[in-house]
Amino acid sequence: MPGRRSSATDALSEELFRRARDGDSSALDQLFARYLPRLRRWAHGRVPPWARNSIDTGDLVQETALKAYSNLGTFEPRHKGALFGYLRRALLNRIRDQFRNASRRGTPSELDEDSPDMGASPLDSAIDEEDHRRYAAAMQKLRENDRLAIVGRVELGYSYEQLALILGKPTPEAARLAVRRALLRLKDALTGEVGSV
Repeated sequence: MPGRRSSATDALSEELFRRARDGDSSALDQLFARYLPRLRRWAHGRVPPWARNSIDTGDLVQETALKAYSNLGTFEPRHKGALFGYLRRALLNRIRDQFRNASRRGTPSELDEDSPDMGASPLDSAIDEEDHRRYAAAMQKLRENDRLAIVGRVELGYSYEQLALILGKPTPEAARLAVRRALLRLKDALTGEVGSV
């Protein structure tokens, strides 16, 4: 019985997809009703709070689905479940975009008028600027995934589970190894720069 129900569900999804692609708005509404809850469940917890900014996971799912559904005319499903896979990939790409945007902006913090200035002295600032320049130059020599791994783990403190999703790694252990390799490459880039000075 479960197999029959699954194939009947797949057949209905395929029929709704064909009708929606032909311009049937009620079929598109039914596709939304069918796939949005599954996408929300899949996305739950995959978008870390710092990357959400003013958009929550539900909005992210809906926005991604709307964009993906607007491209239905060019999508050709090649197997059962292809539409859900397509939507999930689009959502994963959108989550990665949110991660990249948030990592560029950094996490905002509140300023308190009574907080003392904990800033560095001019000498410390000059030394820090030189270190920062060397770090930024070395980071630019790395591949994008290495930069994402380092920024995600070292600067933003993401867990290896979150990094596995962001970096497209199959397990948290694979993400940990990717971070380790990226840090070794960064060390080599920094060492190479020091040797050339």
